[in-house]
Amino acid sequence: MTILFYDLVGHDAQRPFSPHCWKTKMALAHKGLAATKVPTRFLEVPKVEGGVSKTVPVIRDGERVVVDSFAIALYLDEAYPERPTLFGGEGGKATARFIERWSQLTIHPYVATVALTDLHGMQDETNGRYFREDRERRYGKRLEEVVANRDAGLSTFRASLEPLRSMLTYQPFIGGASPLFADYVVFGALQWARIASPYRLLDDSDSVASWFERCLDLHGGIGRMVAAAA
Repeated sequence: MTILFYDLVGHDAQRPFSPHCWKTKMALAHKGLAATKVPTRFLEVPKVEGGVSKTVPVIRDGERVVVDSFAIALYLDEAYPERPTLFGGEGGKATARFIERWSQLTIHPYVATVALTDLHGMQDETNGRYFREDRERRYGKRLEEVVANRDAGLSTFRASLEPLRSMLTYQPFIGGASPLFADYVVFGALQWARIASPYRLLDDSDSVASWFERCLDLHGGIGRMVAAAA
């Protein structure tokens, strides 16, 4: 039975942008598992699988419904152990959890600052109104005011990637010689920015940019199937 995968989209169902959904998309491809994508907009999320979660990704695999990108990856490794591992053992799970925390505390806040108005522009009228109200409540200011400060934070953001940049001098992927779920965690955050906004986060000469290009080519280049924002 094909896995159902609820994937966050805006008015264009062919441009999924959620960093967390991209983690799951890459994890499914890594495992070689077919999935039927269910395009899901912000205001549709509470209806997914009877309201099982306030967020996506969500997958249904037969009778099993799994919520949260990390929990989905753990499930896929446990349910399909004969397929390529996403973690490489318990140590890999712990490492991936650390990378996830680092990504969400270091990369996500700046990407959100960069892409807020672009993400708003990707929504239809009703979802756009929801997005603006929700994010302006969260930030305490208009989206345009938040985005106006992005240039001031760019050098600090790039400097914050130094641990990853330094590690990539030793190996091509966070997972070592080949990618693991830890790679997909960081890839998801940068893919979010690539799809949503034309703002350049990385310099082309940066080893992180080279790593990101390698990730875009993985699994038949599924990361490149959605074009970068123009």
